Amino acid sequence: MALVNQNVPNVDFKYLNVTTNATNSKATILDYKTTYCVGDTITVQVEMYNHMGHKKTYGGDFLRARIFSPNLGAGVSGNIRDFNNGTYNVYFTLFWEGQVKISILLMHPSEGVSTLWKSRNLGYKYIVYTGKFINKGKEVHTECGFTLDTKGEKCEYMDKKYGESFYCVRPPGVACEAFISLKSGKSPYTYLTDVQKELFTRSNFGAEIPKQFENFEVFKCSNSSRKMSTKCQTGMSPPFPSGYFLHNHWFPIYCSLSTNEPFSHIETCLANKIIYLMGDSTLRQWIEYFPKVMKNFKFFNNHGIGWHKSYFGYDLRNHIYIQWKKHGHPFVTQSFFSMKDHAYITNEIDRLGGGANTIIVISVGQHFRPFPLDLFIRRVLNIRKAIENLFLRSPETKVIIKSENTREMNNDVERFSDFHGYIQYLLVKDIFRGLNVGVVDAWDMTTACGSRVVHPPEIVVKNQINLFLSHIC
Repeated sequence: MALVNQNVPNVDFKYLNVTTNATNSKATILDYKTTYCVGDTITVQVEMYNHMGHKKTYGGDFLRARIFSPNLGAGVSGNIRDFNNGTYNVYFTLFWEGQVKISILLMHPSEGVSTLWKSRNLGYKYIVYTGKFINKGKEVHTECGFTLDTKGEKCEYMDKKYGESFYCVRPPGVACEAFISLKSGKSPYTYLTDVQKELFTRSNFGAEIPKQFENFEVFKCSNSSRKMSTKCQTGMSPPFPSGYFLHNHWFPIYCSLSTNEPFSHIETCLANKIIYLMGDSTLRQWIEYFPKVMKNFKFFNNHGIGWHKSYFGYDLRNHIYIQWKKHGHPFVTQSFFSMKDHAYITNEIDRLGGGANTIIVISVGQHFRPFPLDLFIRRVLNIRKAIENLFLRSPETKVIIKSENTREMNNDVERFSDFHGYIQYLLVKDIFRGLNVGVVDAWDMTTACGSRVVHPPEIVVKNQINLFLSHIC
């Protein structure tokens, strides 16, 4: 937490006019050249101004940057450096030839970043949980959550090994063991003042920084060749950006991945494998995609209800088994989901013997955004510990970490802003560094392609799976 606090601005303001304004800011290419070659790096300097037209004197603005060529299905993220004085440099590597467009968005002014950071860590009031208990055939509903403001009797559901706790107000005369299902809803509670809320109106959210230059052309020059010989494998720590899209194919820049080769051998690659997908619905997209590329893959009807039910799929001809199961609390959804198969990812990992034919893919983040960050940090540290224990008993098990995606720009900023996701993304990279796991950098992919939905287009899901396969095949 202390490290994150050092990198998040601590800014107070009384008037909106002193906050960063995208329209008054400007982006300029440094060391402009008449000809750019594939492989060149271009530097764009961004100078931020407030609503009164005055230059900002401190940093901390949350920017999103990419270059792209829509006709080529191409895009790559920019690497942003904050000089903490209102000036930023954005570095882009030119990976393809053709016309290139640059987009630099002000996602949140630094004052908004500071506000979101402080409000997130004030408590657990953004989300309310309702538990369903079955008592002698009758439903009883009660309040549940990580903290409960009640003097009444509580049911505690504790994972003592990893220190995870969840509570429900105990209904009178009902046993705690009668807890059967759970749902959540957004609380009307807000930690923001009316002035602070103005920071997150559409005009201040995701606005384009005006450019002092036009789109430009990139050429394939004689010295602009790039070859990677190292195969993608577990244990690698991808840089940022970690790759780029071209013709709608994702090319990592730190390892070798031919465009579609893993997909073309998917059944051979996954033969005799047991694959456990553990996480949220962005990982559920994977198991929903497999039938489109595996002709013998079928789902087993487990008679579950809702999108959050567990999915079980199999290919009997090639002896492939794949399952998706949601992660444990917090899970945010407005429909009831069963508590009878509830388990934290750490518990799921502890139950596995592992082995050369066992593959685990983990993705957490989206459902943690409305809660204080210490909950997320503890969970990810616990997952790392469970993986370390797994590797002790079965070092040949393959584990892949999929980072979270970017999401909608207008979907309840206070609870679900991508700023919250970005902090979690950085923490996941740091916590799993040095562990022999593979990485699918979904944050980078969704940024590069300009995705603005929590469930990205199918082409993105396909490329995520293709990169996953490259670590397995």
